[in-house]
Amino acid sequence: MSRTTPPRVSVIIPAYNAMPEITQCVRSAVEQTLRPDEIEIIAVDDGSTDGTGEELDRLARASSRVRVVHQPNSGGAGGPRNTGLDLAVGDYVFFLDSDDYLGPDALRRMVAMADENGTDVVLGKMVSVGGRAVPTAVFSHNQPRTDVFSSHAYRTLGCWKLFRRSLIERLGLRFPPYRNCEDKPFTAAAYLNADGISVVADYDCYYSRNRQNGNNLTLTAADLVHRMDGTRLCFETVARHLAPGPRRDRLMRRHVEWELCGPLRALLPREDEQRAREQYYPQFRQWALDHAPDGVFPLLAPPDRLVVHLLRADRYDDLMTVARHARRDAARGHVVDKGRVYWAHPFFRDPAKAVPDACFDATDRIPVHHDLTEAAWTGEGDVLRLSGHARIDDLGPLQPGCRLVLRPSGFRHPDVHVPVTLAAAPPGAERPGTPAATSEGDGAATRFTVDVDLATAASNAPLGIGTWNVHLDLRAQGVSRTVRLRRLRTDADGPRRTPPARELASGSRTEPATARLLFGLEGQLALEIRQTGTAAEPTCRVTATDWDVSAPGTLVVSGHLTGETARRPRPVALRAEEISGRVREVALTYGPDGDHFTGRMPFAGLRPGRWALALRTDQGGTPVPVPHTRHLPGTRWFRASRLGRPYYAKPLSRPPRDVLTLRVAPIRLTTALRRCLARSRAGRGGHL
Repeated sequence: MSRTTPPRVSVIIPAYNAMPEITQCVRSAVEQTLRPDEIEIIAVDDGSTDGTGEELDRLARASSRVRVVHQPNSGGAGGPRNTGLDLAVGDYVFFLDSDDYLGPDALRRMVAMADENGTDVVLGKMVSVGGRAVPTAVFSHNQPRTDVFSSHAYRTLGCWKLFRRSLIERLGLRFPPYRNCEDKPFTAAAYLNADGISVVADYDCYYSRNRQNGNNLTLTAADLVHRMDGTRLCFETVARHLAPGPRRDRLMRRHVEWELCGPLRALLPREDEQRAREQYYPQFRQWALDHAPDGVFPLLAPPDRLVVHLLRADRYDDLMTVARHARRDAARGHVVDKGRVYWAHPFFRDPAKAVPDACFDATDRIPVHHDLTEAAWTGEGDVLRLSGHARIDDLGPLQPGCRLVLRPSGFRHPDVHVPVTLAAAPPGAERPGTPAATSEGDGAATRFTVDVDLATAASNAPLGIGTWNVHLDLRAQGVSRTVRLRRLRTDADGPRRTPPARELASGSRTEPATARLLFGLEGQLALEIRQTGTAAEPTCRVTATDWDVSAPGTLVVSGHLTGETARRPRPVALRAEEISGRVREVALTYGPDGDHFTGRMPFAGLRPGRWALALRTDQGGTPVPVPHTRHLPGTRWFRASRLGRPYYAKPLSRPPRDVLTLRVAPIRLTTALRRCLARSRAGRGGHL
């Protein structure tokens, strides 16, 4: 098929002895909802001997979208993927393994997400077929724009993602010739250099499965000889692209846990003794010395801390003892001493082993389970009742002293503590699957109830205006653990229902207020108290919004106070909030009259995304939104830190709740050129 424009997506399929799965794999790519000219499929037969090559040729004859390349066997998936990359001409590249298949609308949704948000990598929701493990945490909700430090994206380093091809070519990325772990350094480098990552979580994009004959590379090349080179490259990739510090430590932790400690425990004892001691152990030890510094060590779980300590101390024999008995020792439970919880490993406080207690300290990691079963307003007063079950693993019943903790979100105020009433859960009262329905050996959960009187909760004063995140401070055997209170998504009889908003009694409040409960995407509970009604005069009015011609990318917001500031605090900051939760604030400047203010928000310093504007007071009141205006044009600037790359900020034409919201994103040079040519042909110019 001849093309006049490049396709949007190049799908690259490496295939080696992939019958019969290859047929459904290719068909799932052919049947995508993208137009025929928007997709090319490059299937690379890597020297198959089971008829895979012939089947690919048959599929290519049936669809002009499919191009087949035959090459001698390279020994891994990286070689055929590189062949496909050398031939790809699409705006984006998607790597599809021959065992797997796509949902029909997967690529259209991922391309739309990347186009809309200017992101370089898009993760599509993965689905397990036949029990193959797939990541789940990162797919809890759609994320239009994020990064590896604000999401769980770094937990999945497989290459089954949509990549902007210009990113791959700019970095010169190709897959190393390894049979295992060859895709992790590739994906890690792309993540760390990407101009944003998106997540499509509301559609089943990628179906991952094991082959019928069981010859997946991840299964047949799982031993150490196939893993060591890829593991080394993982560590080197993070070290090359991130400077030492907390950000590097967070990502190194993942590789220390998954590429160092896990394989060492599971695979090193299987090796020949001489090879284990002389070939593999020195490499593991060097990785621990180079890539598990003091900043990484406390982030690890106790079993991994013990492994790293023994590697650092050059104690091969003790390390092998720990590795050989890892499964048995993992179930040894815990010991409580002076408010700390320790893993009861045989080496713990053994004078002959002399391992520091820090290697076994599990206090901050011991699991806490809870279920919010009731959230309702009581019949009288402004009292919110929360009930449920909770327990701390291995520590038995909860003890008196447990508290509900209300923490302010986005404003300054001390935490508010409310005592919790505890009672043993009646036998059989709990639903199956709740924390109370546990085995006797693990300890049954305790029922908790707390009544929050909003009129007196803050040291006998009303709980202030603002959003309060709700936490549980649980105590057992002298150990304290504080967790964010959450609810399960469903009741026994269907979805959980949130209690209605409550008009609060005036009492000692200076103005009417309304309280309501909010539940986050993962069930996190928050309590919002806001001023009642919308008819009240706001504390200020925005009178002008415009770009500063002397400071590219800086938005100037001007306004004046109203008479309401006599009763309510005046605004002190101009606030920009991105949809992922990032916040940037700049102080307002007041004129000599004390009524007129100006705020200067440097959008040129903000990350790409959608940013909504509001004015914030210094006492946690509801922010005053900056109203949407139709006259404000877009603007553009050059970001020096990105090699002079042009960026733009542009108001959304239909923002949520009529709040001024601007999209910040890099200008795609090819798109800008097409628009420029179109305007030239039409004989008109204008704003972005």
